[in-house]
Amino acid sequence: MYKFILMLFFGFAVVSCGTDTDAGEFVVGSDYLSVNNKVILIDTVTVEMSTINFDSLITSNKSRILIGNYDDPLFGKVKSSSYFQLASDSYSLISTSDTESANYVFDSISMILKYDNYYYGDTTKVQTFNIHRLIQKVKPNTDDDSFYNNSALNYSSESLGTISYKPRPIEKDSINVKMDAAFGEALFLKLKKREITDFDSFAEYLKGLVIIPQTANSSSIIGFNLTSKVRLYYSKYLGDDIDSYVKDFTIVDAAKQFNAISLDKTGTLIQNLPASNSRLSSLLTNNQGYIQSGTGLACRVDFPNIRQLKYIADKGAIVDAELILKPVNNTYSKGFPLSDSLQVYVADKLNRISGVLNDASGASLYAKLNKQSDEFNENVGYSLSVGSFLQKEMLKQSDSKSSLVFALPNINKAVNRIVLGDQKHQNNKIQLKIYYLSY
Repeated sequence: MYKFILMLFFGFAVVSCGTDTDAGEFVVGSDYLSVNNKVILIDTVTVEMSTINFDSLITSNKSRILIGNYDDPLFGKVKSSSYFQLASDSYSLISTSDTESANYVFDSISMILKYDNYYYGDTTKVQTFNIHRLIQKVKPNTDDDSFYNNSALNYSSESLGTISYKPRPIEKDSINVKMDAAFGEALFLKLKKREITDFDSFAEYLKGLVIIPQTANSSSIIGFNLTSKVRLYYSKYLGDDIDSYVKDFTIVDAAKQFNAISLDKTGTLIQNLPASNSRLSSLLTNNQGYIQSGTGLACRVDFPNIRQLKYIADKGAIVDAELILKPVNNTYSKGFPLSDSLQVYVADKLNRISGVLNDASGASLYAKLNKQSDEFNENVGYSLSVGSFLQKEMLKQSDSKSSLVFALPNINKAVNRIVLGDQKHQNNKIQLKIYYLSY
């Protein structure tokens, strides 16, 4: 496409209609109508930005345990708890002999949580969480067999294990949470007496667990692998000989593990975010749009006057267009890094997603980050080719209009966030450059 444009530049004169600093509405006038057989660079088309909130996100079957919470000065209080069902490859002790099993004794029980290298926030501060026993089966209330970021199951108020630690998701491979001895011994006796012999009897006795972070001191959310497990330690005594054994209970079914991710927006610019079928204009949020994985926040971009371009000439077409979205200065850092790309969806006026944005060949398009550094971060931005999309919007015969919705990758299994500037933002304006060919 860019090679095609370059050839056109050599064959025709190029006329610029405005500057990057002119954020006004594009108006068709006589100067435009007099232009024939030219490529016109148009950079004054109105672009509207808003923040929307998806009703819910599927967080089950995503192969990540997310635990923690932090206070975000821009977004609010973020919290993630994780629910899961356990199972074992065997529900008997090592020996099948009733005589020998009498020599088995319970030692201890722990949960081993294995880092998966994902973290977000300040990991230098202590994080505390508790493990609770579910009193409700890990079964969705809906008919689609999925759990969502706003799903929840009932659990006992009694803690089966607690830990306060400083997360080291890159330096270490796991953490060990010592669990309640009475809980472990009761489970051990059920196995020893063969009152639990298969998954059904086990799941009836222990429906599952949930890990709940304490909100007082945590400043990060940490990812753990589904290879995490509850490990039961026991021993066999024969005279002076002692043999030690373990029995592991793991998350066998990823569909029976999900993360409940919440966002308390009280006191923030987005606290009045409306229902999922509406939007909050960036004009009401300090000329900024908000995106956050896990909680369902996304940034919507509209082009309300794009159809006016077809009146530039009797015959013409958008041959290419570049949209550049700028992260707001001082809203990202090492603890809150920028993503390398943004996922782009096409939506209607009620924020209903029809699919991802594709190029002419059908491949998915992403807004890609320019990592080129400069003194004032002026070059930092996400670039996206939207020529094909705008051409279709310009030629639509119906009254329906489509919008672009921007979200972060891993929207279902992370809590990363980003703040973007709109067309009236003082320092980080969204930019749209359209190359229009009249012929």
